[in-house]
Amino acid sequence: MATLIAASVLAVSLSSIQNILIVALGLGLVIFFHELGHFAVAKWCDVNVERFSIGFGPILLSWKWGETEYALSLIPFGGYVKMLGQDDADPSQLTSEEVAEDPRSYIAKNVPQRMAIISAGVIMNIITGLLFFAFAFQQGVEVPPSELGTVFVGKPAWEAGLREGDRLTEINGRDVSTFGDIIRATALSSSEYLDVKGVHYDGGEFEARIFPTMNGTRREIGVEPIRGLALAPKEFVPNGDATLAGTAANKASPPFKPGDEIVSLDGEKLDGFAGLQNYLASHRGDTVEFNVKRTDENNKSSDVEITVGPQGFRTLGLWMDIGQIEAVQVGSPAEKAGLKTGDKIVRIDDLDVGKDINPLTLPDYFAERHGQEISVVVNREEKGSGAKSHDLVITPLDIPGWIERPSSANTPLSVQSIGIAFHMIPTVLKVQEGSPADGKVKAGDQIQQVELVLPKGTEKPDIMDKLDPVVIELNESNRNWMYAFWQLQVANSRDIRLKIVRDGSAPETVTFTPTRSEDWFLPTRGIMMSLLSVSQKADSFGEAIQMGVSHTKNSAFDIYLTLRNLITQNLSVKELHGPIGIAKVAYQVSQQGIAELSMFLGFLSINLAVLNFLPIPVLDGGHMIFLIYEGITRKKPSERVLIAATYIGMAFVLSLMVLVIFLDVFVHGF
Repeated sequence: MATLIAASVLAVSLSSIQNILIVALGLGLVIFFHELGHFAVAKWCDVNVERFSIGFGPILLSWKWGETEYALSLIPFGGYVKMLGQDDADPSQLTSEEVAEDPRSYIAKNVPQRMAIISAGVIMNIITGLLFFAFAFQQGVEVPPSELGTVFVGKPAWEAGLREGDRLTEINGRDVSTFGDIIRATALSSSEYLDVKGVHYDGGEFEARIFPTMNGTRREIGVEPIRGLALAPKEFVPNGDATLAGTAANKASPPFKPGDEIVSLDGEKLDGFAGLQNYLASHRGDTVEFNVKRTDENNKSSDVEITVGPQGFRTLGLWMDIGQIEAVQVGSPAEKAGLKTGDKIVRIDDLDVGKDINPLTLPDYFAERHGQEISVVVNREEKGSGAKSHDLVITPLDIPGWIERPSSANTPLSVQSIGIAFHMIPTVLKVQEGSPADGKVKAGDQIQQVELVLPKGTEKPDIMDKLDPVVIELNESNRNWMYAFWQLQVANSRDIRLKIVRDGSAPETVTFTPTRSEDWFLPTRGIMMSLLSVSQKADSFGEAIQMGVSHTKNSAFDIYLTLRNLITQNLSVKELHGPIGIAKVAYQVSQQGIAELSMFLGFLSINLAVLNFLPIPVLDGGHMIFLIYEGITRKKPSERVLIAATYIGMAFVLSLMVLVIFLDVFVHGF
């Protein structure tokens, strides 16, 4: 056993070392090809190249071949080619008449030759970036598609009417095919809104206008990538189980196994994750037969039939007060009926909300009455006259309730069949007789905090990945009752502890175990699914080159958009990464495969090309500006101008290095 453990540790260590070496080689190649461009064209123009270095600063290793010293230097932020008559550390050489007398010096060459030498590194990076991309597409790259997974309730995409399973095809006139395209197009757009085109899950085409919001460091629309039909693999789930403890899926017979691929439900073939969600939501109270494809260690596949019963909500017996409507979807039944943000629903079909009907059940109440006219009374605050009552009539769509869940903090509850979302106020209106809260909580109590606690004696962490209580605060800035209620459904083995305030007295805590409802069922069964990925693979070398060219153009364009958005502050500098962050990401990508690493190296190559050609002294773009000036005026810039510009450029570059290293260490962590 000890030998087996030692062998496993050694295998992991060797694998890690191999990945580190591959990353180091890859990053070194990106720099090497850039400097090779300068070096090759300089030699072609018969310039005396004194040193070819990978890295800056003190030389660690060097050897001389011919007239050139080849060096590996300490600081791995780039590299340089030192030519006779061109030295960023001594810009006065560019105006030295003595150096210019040597026909093999850089400054003795004409302007077009020097332009060719300066631009060669950038051109080489563009070529190698294209080839990195082409190689990756030849191998096949796994990427998340442009289908939407979770569309967060109340966020811009949700308000625009987008749903899980919708596929975006175009944003602001640019084609999108991957989820990464959606993230970049959103973060890098300069306009107030995004005009999107796509295809709904049911096949209908749509157009929508989305107004992104700034979320910390960049603009977002509130979406996640979609999941597939395969259960999460063993290494990505707690305790090696792809089902949540205590759920219907966890109790299924025979049991699910990590990596199982769901093929059909009750004999009905599935066409994607959205189809799985919709079927389970529409049959929430039924026992469902899952047909899964299972692959064993020998790569042999078999079909397995698994029976999964319904799963009731874990309930407390508390009816909370309903809050105001936080968001209304564009084009929804609610918008057509006249509901507005800020309205408070007080009565539905002559039922008082919070007294005759639990606000938590409203998603199901409306969904079960799809196609029927439902009378709704709302209170609306109006200027100068206070709250006024409005009678409205709404006809819900056939969309199951609770299919959109409050799975993140401060998320309101969605009633998707009519297109509204509302928060709950942590004031208890009613306690059901015989419920877990009966005798411990009273109507009028204010709940300040929710703790989800594991029973005493629990030794293994659950889905929350810790043994400590999960603490959820409830106040005006943390409207988290819905989030707490949903976490109660996820963490099936946890009890609940409430901190309550009664009649203005000091806070007190009560603890109880939720019970599972026998007539109100969840739309899920407790299965953890993997993210969906699709392969972008060229059928021929020519197609790989074509895809590489397209990706090169898009990458370069995105880099310029990034720079623009940094200047306009639509993108925070905290999104930047330095050498530590780049190495970390490269290592993570290398673990996914050589194709993914090649894509990353291609992106770095294009980054190096674009950034190095910015008009900043000491960078290639700065040198090009001086050459353009010389070509137009027929005279070199003065030594004073060159020295001042070089110091300014060097100060800028060094400041940027310090900034990104600071971000790597203290913001992103490494």
